[in-house]
Amino acid sequence: MLSRASRLSPSIARHRLVSQSIPLALDLGSAAKFVNAGKLYCSRPFSSALVLRLPPVSTAAAEVESRLEEFGQVIDGKALAKSIRESINAEISAAQATNPLFKPSLTIIQVGGRPDSTTYVRMKLKAAEEANIVCTLKKFPENITQSQLLSEIDALNNDPSVHGVLVQLPVPKHISEIAVTNAVSPEKDVDGFGPLNAGELAKRGGSPLFVPCTPKGVMVLLENAGVELSGKRVVVLGRSDIVGSPVASLLRNADATVTVCHSRTKNLETYLKDADVIVSAIGKAQFVKGEWIKPGAVVIDVGTNYIPDSSRKSGQRLVGDVDYSSASSVASMITPVPGGVGPMTVAMLLQNVVDSAKRFYSEQAKRHITPLPLTTLDQVPSDYEISRSQKPKNVRDLAKEIGITDHELESYGSYKAKVQLSVLDRLKHRKNGKYILVTGITPTPLGEGKSTTTVGLVQALGAHLGKIAFANVRQPSMGPTFGIKGGAAGGGYAQVIPMDEFNMHLTGDIHAIGAATNLLAAAIDTRMFHEQSQKDGPLYKRLVPAKQGVRKFSSVMLRRLKKLGISKTDPDDLTPEEIKKFVRLDIDPDTITWRRVVDCNDRHLRSITIGQGPAEKGHTRSTGFDITVASECMAVLALSSSLSDMRERLGSMVVASSRSGEPITCDDIGAGGALTALMKDAIKPTLMQTLEGTPVFVHAGPFANISIGANSVLSDKIALKLAGTEPGENETEKIGYVVTEAGFDFTMGGERFFNIKCRSSDLVPDVVVIVATVRALKLHGGGPNVTPGVPLPDVYRQENVELLRKGCTNLMKQIANAKQYGLPVVVAVNQFETDTAAEITCIREEAIKAGADDAICSNHWAEGGKGSIDLAKGVIAAANRAEPSDFKFLYDLDMTVEEKLNAIAQNMYGADKVELSDLAREKIDTYTRQGFGNLPICIAKTQYSLSHDPALKGVPTGFTVPIRDVRASIGAGYLYALAAEIQTIPGLPTHCGFMDVEVSDDGEIEGLF
Repeated sequence: MLSRASRLSPSIARHRLVSQSIPLALDLGSAAKFVNAGKLYCSRPFSSALVLRLPPVSTAAAEVESRLEEFGQVIDGKALAKSIRESINAEISAAQATNPLFKPSLTIIQVGGRPDSTTYVRMKLKAAEEANIVCTLKKFPENITQSQLLSEIDALNNDPSVHGVLVQLPVPKHISEIAVTNAVSPEKDVDGFGPLNAGELAKRGGSPLFVPCTPKGVMVLLENAGVELSGKRVVVLGRSDIVGSPVASLLRNADATVTVCHSRTKNLETYLKDADVIVSAIGKAQFVKGEWIKPGAVVIDVGTNYIPDSSRKSGQRLVGDVDYSSASSVASMITPVPGGVGPMTVAMLLQNVVDSAKRFYSEQAKRHITPLPLTTLDQVPSDYEISRSQKPKNVRDLAKEIGITDHELESYGSYKAKVQLSVLDRLKHRKNGKYILVTGITPTPLGEGKSTTTVGLVQALGAHLGKIAFANVRQPSMGPTFGIKGGAAGGGYAQVIPMDEFNMHLTGDIHAIGAATNLLAAAIDTRMFHEQSQKDGPLYKRLVPAKQGVRKFSSVMLRRLKKLGISKTDPDDLTPEEIKKFVRLDIDPDTITWRRVVDCNDRHLRSITIGQGPAEKGHTRSTGFDITVASECMAVLALSSSLSDMRERLGSMVVASSRSGEPITCDDIGAGGALTALMKDAIKPTLMQTLEGTPVFVHAGPFANISIGANSVLSDKIALKLAGTEPGENETEKIGYVVTEAGFDFTMGGERFFNIKCRSSDLVPDVVVIVATVRALKLHGGGPNVTPGVPLPDVYRQENVELLRKGCTNLMKQIANAKQYGLPVVVAVNQFETDTAAEITCIREEAIKAGADDAICSNHWAEGGKGSIDLAKGVIAAANRAEPSDFKFLYDLDMTVEEKLNAIAQNMYGADKVELSDLAREKIDTYTRQGFGNLPICIAKTQYSLSHDPALKGVPTGFTVPIRDVRASIGAGYLYALAAEIQTIPGLPTHCGFMDVEVSDDGEIEGLF
């Protein structure tokens, strides 16, 4: 609890300033002498700001003491406040030398224009400037409503650049002072008037964040005057919440015996006569008389009262509650009015602001994950049983651990929350944490555990090695969840939880993308319908209608006009030729690439005919549905770096060509702004956690077959800042890790990650982790086919080092592919219970031979983070050896489309070349002519072979990759070539995952995985 000295700021405790009423002609040397109850005390040397005023005396010390007893020492608050401001200035300047972002900031709210309030505000602004504190005044008219004022306060509470909020009192009568002061966040309540700070101060052993400024100033004045309070009798005259009550609490905490009196206290003089110290805050001019004061008592006059004075220009003068002329001859020490407590009140306000700023930056540096204890069983239960057995942390507690402020979080229940993008601006000064990419070897249809490895590695880093570590994963589609593949939360004891919330709906991002995609599809067909049924004039009038008699282009229409080279902004100024150019998109139906979407597996929507109703007047068209995650809107979400960037990308999406061959964009249709509105919340990453309480960002989920198959750029950027280091921090100790993954094997997912995602994000991983399994490598060595739902052949459950070593050629090729980008590689052997020590050793030998930094067995599925500790240590070691300057892309963007295709096929797949169909070559020519030839390339092919043919296992050579078609995702920023028949909406199997799902009477989901 606050005591007389221990709770004072160091910059305050350094000052001891007491002055006298008459000039001193005595050389006291470097010792300051303070009078207390008729005795002399020696203290530290005087500050240069000290002004001494004593009556004329001789140089004899005895005479000095005698004369001091006749006149009370003046406790000079003005000089002390000045010294404190200078000290604060120096403290801030010193802090900014190591951290230039340290800028304590105070915002003062003033309602109305009361002259006294304006004077006080001006004093605070001037003092803040002297102290090097950023101080902003927000003035509001007297008729502002309470609701509006509370809204303004809430905005300041949520502004991380503001460390203190002060509402200048009084406020107009129609506004509740209690409501206003209570509305200020306790962390910014530098006045100390809020209920939390006031309550903590009042209770014994409490810990207020801030002490009210005037009471704090009183205590500092007493401290600096050398007044010993312990055991002394103190009378506080006044019981207000602003001064009387809090100063009484502070005095009690200094072990004084405190009596609180007020104007109606009977026999008040008796209490005052018995007091060693009097603190008067009663608000009555010259109320306390000298004859009421015990000789030698210390008097602190807090009162500010105006009395008539014809000698003053204003006709009045400021006096305190104490009759100074009579009291000063009795008291041993006394504060003047003005120049006593008043300046100290402002100084303490400034000190509170600095303390608030220091606390804010200190809390930001205290990033530490508190792990959830994990109990593992020898017989590993189902994924869903494990998930349900672990109670997650509240997401707000998790956010606080990793340095996300409360206002940056938008909770969706107790265990998941959106994180606002403003965190990036707040932490832009931080150095990024380490960036780890998890990829894999060419998988079997069963999958080799990249997601499980990603989660297990992060659990090891965060829960066992004490690092700030994030798993950044994609949001799964519900198609596989209810189909055959299952969820994507990891598995065993390395999972994202709650896994049912993770796999179903989450925070609605996929639904928002579905709504945006289908809105654009409807807009395309509707625009063609209206163009075909209307002439230019009527069409123009309906596109740009008069509203309240005024015609006006919308923002998206102005974009189209600019594209057409029309600078006019008044709809009535366009010529007939300009009107025709504006209204006629003239879409060629055969070139439309935009399809409707649904987030489930439904084979019967792959090819449909629309427009068959009579109202469509025969405007039919063959089209189809994709699964929602295959929409370009999802890829745009994944690759956007800000809300404005997403708006530009959505507007730039090419949905078709005109009959003259011009690209038709989403903005040409007029839907770019609307799509952004539908997706404005989807752009915020979702925060969840692993089984061991380490943070997870779930965001975006572009279809791995035709897109990058990775999580979002924004979630990576936010996590890297949260895992990063502040200026001056020990990087070795404080640096954190962000672990993300790329879909399928390195040859597909890793290649796209580097050449597409890294180009968009300007981020480069520090380490590549390649996940391998004994099972998959045996398949590549010549083992029999693996089929989901069918028992594994014996060769996969028995030791066979020879077969395994043959299959290691696939791993060696993946390592060589990763090394082409200039980064270190660590192989993670995802251990199965049938794997033998000899087989693990074989994989390690072949991996090291191929150039991997290390190859480490990881048993996270059965043991959680504990089973992945060795892998985590290996990744840390490799990350510390990484040299970002070694990174290089696979190809240059100024190469032709065909040259880029060959670069990927030859260097990544091992092919001889690519072969373009006539359609693919025609599409390439069209995209090049339209200005899209300099985009990176994504090749859509099978994930079950390095080649285009899923039957070719191991490391095939001498093959040609056929490119049958090339399509454009201009908004996302790449072209994608089809090297295989890719189904963009899967079908359902005979036995579907949904058949096992049920909900109990208490709402618990059962049968999910």
